[in-house]
Amino acid sequence: MSAATDSLPPEQTAAELVRSVLARAVSLSLDTDGQDYDLIGMHSVDRKGRVTLAAQADSPLAAQVAVAPRGGLAAVLEFTDIAPTPLRDRVRARVTMSGRLVPEEPEDGDGLRLDLARVTLRTAAGSVDVRPDDVTLAQPDPLAVEEAAMLTHLADAHEDMVADLIVLAGARLPQGVVRALPLSVDRYGITLRCEYREGHCDLRLLFPAQARDAAEAGEQVRRLLAATRCSHHPHPHPYPSARP
Repeated sequence: MSAATDSLPPEQTAAELVRSVLARAVSLSLDTDGQDYDLIGMHSVDRKGRVTLAAQADSPLAAQVAVAPRGGLAAVLEFTDIAPTPLRDRVRARVTMSGRLVPEEPEDGDGLRLDLARVTLRTAAGSVDVRPDDVTLAQPDPLAVEEAAMLTHLADAHEDMVADLIVLAGARLPQGVVRALPLSVDRYGITLRCEYREGHCDLRLLFPAQARDAAEAGEQVRRLLAATRCSHHPHPHPYPSARP
């Protein structure tokens, strides 16, 4: 398998990406009948991707739900997926979930459950509606929760490795890269953002084999690096070691 290809490489499905965004999200924006809330550390996601909000009984949100029609309070939740490294255009994806907030059953807890009606995923590639049933059946990528720690470690401690990985693009990468940082990693591979004086492009590098956890992902990165060292190319690193 080629490390970088012109054809579309293996990727998470839209439903898997939604689940991955939910798995690592610590905050969300909530819109309910004209009321806006920014909630940090107040939601949970179960194994089927169902979202529950923790709301105090005397909170404005709980009060809204209490006086809502029997079907529950219409609500729109938005999760924003932001790259953990300090690159340009850090928003990688947005997930919008629409439905109705209803009190949990007493045996389940005292939170507010979102009865899901619609899911929309927006990325640089465009916007797509994802069937709620597909979200329920999907699983987050196995690296989703550990991704931030992996990428920040690579960016902070191994800039030389990032430069070596870029060599795999060969002539397909335009000249003039002034900085490169890891953008994302999943079980299939790693994506680097290559920045120019104006604009940027993303370089997708496929792993030789799928990674089941962070340790295996590290091994796959080392295998990619071994490929650059075995190529015996005379080319220098594609961007200066000093960051602008």
